Amino acid sequence: MRLAFFVWLFSATAGVSAEWTLRAGDTPLSAPELRDMAGRTLVFYDDGQSKYSAGGSYSYTYSPVNGGGTAFGTYHIAEDGSICTAFQNGLTRCDLFVHSGSRLVLINEKGERYPVRPD
Repeated sequence: MRLAFFVWLFSATAGVSAEWTLRAGDTPLSAPELRDMAGRTLVFYDDGQSKYSAGGSYSYTYSPVNGGGTAFGTYHIAEDGSICTAFQNGLTRCDLFVHSGSRLVLINEKGERYPVRPD
């Protein structure tokens, strides 16, 4: 019963998009680009790493400076093009990836921007 409630809660909230704060020149990723996220590990400038697995699994590994450790969950692509994650600890969030000039940038629901290091 508890699991069923969590699944309902996630489906009811994780697909709800934020009002994304875009800047001039921001271009959200296309559907094919979002699908290509599967199997990629993105490294941020604080050395944190997001991994989107092909089967829908997600992990975020914190840099040693930020305490290390890994948070696990699952993700799906929402109708608005954001990537929504349900973490094993019960938290959920949606992020929007955009091209901003030559950079790939993650924008969270608060409007905070996290550029991804180039491959």
